[in-house]
Amino acid sequence: MKLSAILFILVMQLQAFSQDKPAYKIFTGEGKKADYEDILKAATKSDVVFFGELHDNPIAHWLELEITKSLFAARGKDLILSAEMFETDNQILIDEYFAGIIKESSFETEVRLWKNYSTDYKPLLNFAKENGLKFVASNIPRRYAAVVASGGFEALQNINPEELKYIVPMPIEYDQELACYKEMLSMGSSIGGQMGGKVSENLPKAQAIKDATMAKSIVNNWQKGQILIHYNGSYHSDRHMGIIWYLNKYNPSIKSITLSTVLQDDIEKISDENKGLADFVIVIPSSMTKTYK
Repeated sequence: MKLSAILFILVMQLQAFSQDKPAYKIFTGEGKKADYEDILKAATKSDVVFFGELHDNPIAHWLELEITKSLFAARGKDLILSAEMFETDNQILIDEYFAGIIKESSFETEVRLWKNYSTDYKPLLNFAKENGLKFVASNIPRRYAAVVASGGFEALQNINPEELKYIVPMPIEYDQELACYKEMLSMGSSIGGQMGGKVSENLPKAQAIKDATMAKSIVNNWQKGQILIHYNGSYHSDRHMGIIWYLNKYNPSIKSITLSTVLQDDIEKISDENKGLADFVIVIPSSMTKTYK
């Protein structure tokens, strides 16, 4: 073999080994390529930023923290953090922990923490605490979401009236034809059929009471001139439904942008099914490790 041919093969092999292996790519909802700065530019012009995460994805959680830091650098104390992962009846514990009234150990013992709290949500909470930012526990207490899942909205009439302060005021508007709820019932029915059971029509109602409570929490804590970043599972805000549908009911003047994280084998181009999920779609390799199983 000629020396020139050997050199050519070596160069090609070196190029193959030196190719970038990006952890994510960003696209607009229309499928055009975007970048981190595009997200920040849109976020700083909005009132509420919905970060739709994959709960077990490390890239999503890293970007949540990085975007939060960037928004703080741009807006300072006008930034509010808010999260699905903390429930409204735990707000007082967050406030007391931030104020130094209770110790971190007491806080973590009493709050109903998700199993990936220490790696994925604690950094966000601590960032807010260290920088004097408000952190909103936005979600309905899970026990009351379970009440709705088993008995519908009307079952909430049986709870202690004092507990109603932790839930969006009832009755709430509910559209069973909204795609996110209709699809949930369809997916649930498929699973239920495989297991020989029937899925109740109350399943999407439980999702709706979560969405409505989170939307109301956002409205109650946001003020004009502030930016609130809300961390939630992507299904709660994808296609501008879920939380955003209720947000538009409670305060249609609030301007929001949405981010969604998805997995694809090939991240160089957004798939057709992932177009339109959000204003910005963060595409992550399907092979990405998970923060928990």
